[in-house]
Amino acid sequence: MVSIISQTILNLTEKRHLEYNASLLSICFMIFLGFSDDILDLRWRYKLILPTIASIPLLIAYSGSTSILIPKFLSNLFGFHVINLGILFKIYMSLLAVFCTNAINIYAGINGLEVGQSIIIGVSIFLYNIIEISLGNVEQNIFSLAIILPFIMTSFGLFLFNKFPSECFIGDTFCYFAGMTFACAGILGHFSKTLLLFFIPQILNFLISLPQVTF
Repeated sequence: MVSIISQTILNLTEKRHLEYNASLLSICFMIFLGFSDDILDLRWRYKLILPTIASIPLLIAYSGSTSILIPKFLSNLFGFHVINLGILFKIYMSLLAVFCTNAINIYAGINGLEVGQSIIIGVSIFLYNIIEISLGNVEQNIFSLAIILPFIMTSFGLFLFNKFPSECFIGDTFCYFAGMTFACAGILGHFSKTLLLFFIPQILNFLISLPQVTF
């Protein structure tokens, strides 16, 4: 099965070359931002603006639906079951990329926490992809696996040195790299709404920490 998935990944990355390059471009941009933040200690206003710019390649490469399903009780009330958000959905995806990059960064400070939470989210995405593939949704989830599998493996290796007592400190570079990797997997894997479920602890921490943020 592993060889079949590997071959399928190679075939799909050839067919979806634009999406793959867009992902790499956005991820590399965020790595550069993380390095700059470690050196220059950027203010929060730049941590919101620059990820928005970095998400532009993802929005251009995105070719999925911009419609959402509404709950049944609301569909009975309004008389329709699907809403096409159009440009609003792409704005949501851009905001999602900004949130993912900063959520990993803001939920940090203890040895192994940044890498540990990234591994948990990455494994959750991996399991979601496997479940969706077993249900017949192959192409977009295999593409997501092509992004998330290398991330999980390298993060496991990094965790061995970052866990308590830490032998290395990853700084903002890894945090932004991890967050944009999740955003790429979710947006170009066409499960950007489901991705938020894997960030529930980060969402709660973001809401608690929001009054402390100085722009």
